[in-house]
Amino acid sequence: MSKVIAVCNQKGGVGKTTTALNLGAGLAREGRKVLLVDSDPQSDLTCSAGIDSEAVEKSLGSLMYMATENYKPDVKGSIVSHSEGFDLIPSNMDLSSMETRLVNAMSREKVLDNLLKEVKRDYDYILIDCMPSLGMLTINALTAADSVIIPVQAQYLPAKGMTQLLRSIDMVRSHTNEDLKIDGIVMTLVDGRTNLARDVISAIRSNYGMNIRIFDTQIPVAVRAAEASKTGMSLFKYDSQSRATKGYEALTKEVIADAERSRKRDKAAITR
Repeated sequence: MSKVIAVCNQKGGVGKTTTALNLGAGLAREGRKVLLVDSDPQSDLTCSAGIDSEAVEKSLGSLMYMATENYKPDVKGSIVSHSEGFDLIPSNMDLSSMETRLVNAMSREKVLDNLLKEVKRDYDYILIDCMPSLGMLTINALTAADSVIIPVQAQYLPAKGMTQLLRSIDMVRSHTNEDLKIDGIVMTLVDGRTNLARDVISAIRSNYGMNIRIFDTQIPVAVRAAEASKTGMSLFKYDSQSRATKGYEALTKEVIADAERSRKRDKAAITR
């Protein structure tokens, strides 16, 4: 059974897309079948995977448009295979019109969920890269997801927005996805040399650590990560020895271990 994870934060520039891409590549390297979904009209995930978003004919935007017009979308026909072993549903600017179109759509929060049901059985993990806002596209992603990973940059302002995001997650639980869980917060772009980074991480642990898991892995700030995103490669392929690559390798192992523990608990509950 596939696990659907929304990589979500309404703040931009926190390493959200980098986390989605490299976690997806890391899971694929561990032998998992992985689908990435670019749910951001800016198409950063699509471009980071080496795909020209302007040349994309079948995108998430066109799939969602067809779904809201009561046509049967060809989800499998829109999937692009990447050389590093994961698949991708790409995005382009067509998706930007969906924010307003979804307002008047039937079952508007579940459009993405219904699309992903077509391919869930083909994958072990589906990672949704959310746009940096808390609008209808993000609500769709959270409604479709089993859990959320929240990348938080080790800076004051990105960390300050956590409360608003958690309210949105609670709202989704109350209305459209009562089983939505938070896998954890992953600290990104960490410069361990600065007092600010250490203070922010300490504050996140103090304010949220009692109720939300903080991943042991911290992703360090690294020029190589920005370079890799311009090449269409993950960090694993671009520079396997960089500190950021080692960070995403460790995060991948944490995510797999969490999923396996959860599956064991679910199996034990069924057999009781």
